[in-house]
Formats: sequence, structure tokens, C-alpha cells
Amino acid sequence: MRVLLTGGAGFIGSHTAIALAEHGHSPVVLDDLSNASPAAIERAGRLAGVEIPMVAGDAGDRELVGRVLDEHEIDAVIHFAGLKAVGESVAQPLTYYRVNLGSAIATLEAMAAHGVDRFVFSSSATVYEQPGELLREDAPVGIDLPNPYGRTKAMIEAIVADAAAADPSLRAAVLRYFNPVGAHESGDIGEDPKGVPNNLMPFIAQVAAGERERLRIYGDDYDTADGTGVRDYIHVSDLAEGHVAALEALEPGVLTVNLGTGIGGSVLDVLHAFERAVGHELPSEVVARRPGDAPVSTADPTLARERLGWQATRTLDDAARDAWRWQQRNPRGYRG
Repeated sequence: MRVLLTGGAGFIGSHTAIALAEHGHSPVVLDDLSNASPAAIERAGRLAGVEIPMVAGDAGDRELVGRVLDEHEIDAVIHFAGLKAVGESVAQPLTYYRVNLGSAIATLEAMAAHGVDRFVFSSSATVYEQPGELLREDAPVGIDLPNPYGRTKAMIEAIVADAAAADPSLRAAVLRYFNPVGAHESGDIGEDPKGVPNNLMPFIAQVAAGERERLRIYGDDYDTADGTGVRDYIHVSDLAEGHVAALEALEPGVLTVNLGTGIGGSVLDVLHAFERAVGHELPSEVVARRPGDAPVSTADPTLARERLGWQATRTLDDAARDAWRWQQRNPRGYRG
């Protein structure tokens, strides 16, 4: 299949482009490059041994999306486009609603107008109303969530369901990610945060590289094995392969699945995995809990295994090793 990746130059999109090519598909990327670099797709193409066409533009522009669908004879769309920083969404809610909802609606409208009926949506575990252990897909989901980012994901899930109900030819998958980590094993592509990283592993990588003084651990008095918060960390390459599996399993209607490992890793587990990758201890300090942080959030990945034939195979140590290799080889990310 020829597959359009909206927002495909980002962290997860660039890894998915490689996975698609490795499975015999032909990825095409549309990205406005507001939070990504064309170098990611250039490198992804090199790693996959193919040329990956990239169009610079906004997935919220329905006419542009339609032209890309036609010009590249697209068979399916994986929709990554959107803003994704939880804290920023609280400070700029209207921007998040406009960009995230607008790009999803424009993409689905363009698909309907141009006869493309396969759609995979990049959703998030933030749609669950109550984080917990081994969350199943039938756990409550809603818009009464603590941040606009999560609400936009839940709203788009509802939009996809409504679109599929109105158009029986639409085949869609909604993929609820847990915590993507790591980098391509080559060290050539990885997560390239702008400014202070929002996510734990890139922050630890910068501590290991001497760019940050120490890791702040927000609370060590949770009801968990070591007192620190527990999350389901999934290697980005496993996540990418989950997209390919979902694409190949599409049927009429909407299939919603978690993409996670089912294994909880604490903040200290992640820190110690990175210390093993680096070969020495890293500075850290415990500070007060952050408001709204849940003690535990992990996936029940059973449905993905049953319906997609997919499961994660890489470990937290694999992710730390690959993230450290990326950090060492690209201390300034894609900026040189």
C-alpha cells in the first residue's frame, strides 16, 4: 500500500515510515515541520533503503491533503499530525483544539472526497478517565479529562467513530499509545525535543550527556514497589510495528486497541536502565509530587495480540541503550 503519514516527520512517524518500508509498503510524509525536521525522513529513507517522498504542509489544509492523496495515489492514511505537549495544552487550549481537531477533520474529509477508506489514528492512553493497572480498551473514556491534549484525543476518537458509522466503507483503527521511548537501534533517528524535554527518558539522556544537572523525581511515596510513579514504556520501534499490524488488519468499522507492553516500569526503573546503558550512576533528587500525576498507568495489550497479531518484544534496557546511542551520536538532535 501507498501510505500517507500526516505529521510523519516526528518521533513516532519517522520510525513508522521505516517499519512500513520494511514490510513492503510505500510511505509518503506530509508535515508542516513546526516540531520536526526533514532530516528525520531523509535518514529514515536511508535506513530503509528507499526514497520517502515528503511534502511540507499543513494536514489541516483539506485541499492540500486531497492533492497529496491524488498525486501519490494514496491507499491509506496514518494520522500523526497534531500538537502533543500536555502542559502546553493547558496554557494554549484553543490552539490545541484548532490544530488537533482541525487536522483530523480535514484529513477525514479529504479522504472521503478522494476515495481513500483506510485510516489509522494516533491516539493516547490519556483518553482514559482513570489511569490504572492493565487498562483495557473498555475502561471509561471521556472528555472530563485533566488537560486539553487528552480531550482532543478523546474527541477525535469520537469523530472517527461517527465518520465510520456514517460511511460503512471506512476502515479505521484507533491506537492508544502508552509511553513511547527509545530510538532506532542505528542511533540515526530518535526523539528530538525542543527546549526542556517533556518526557522522562529524553530528560535522563540529557542528564547523562551533562546538559541537565540532575533528574528530578516527582514523589517517592506512591503506593508502588519503590514509591515512584509507574508507567508502561514501549519501545518506539515496537510501536511503529504496531501501526503496520493495524494497517494490515483493517476491516470496515473501527478497531480500538492499546499499544503497550503490559509491564510497568517505575521512574527509578527507567533511571537505572539508563545508568546501565551509560555505565555509571546519574544524579537525581526526589522532589514533591506533581499535581494530577497518577501512581500507575499500564496497558492490557491482550486485544492487540489477538486482533493484530502484534506484541512488544523490546525491553526497557533496549530502549535505554538505543536512546543513549541516539543521544551520543546526535547531541544537538537533527540540528547537527
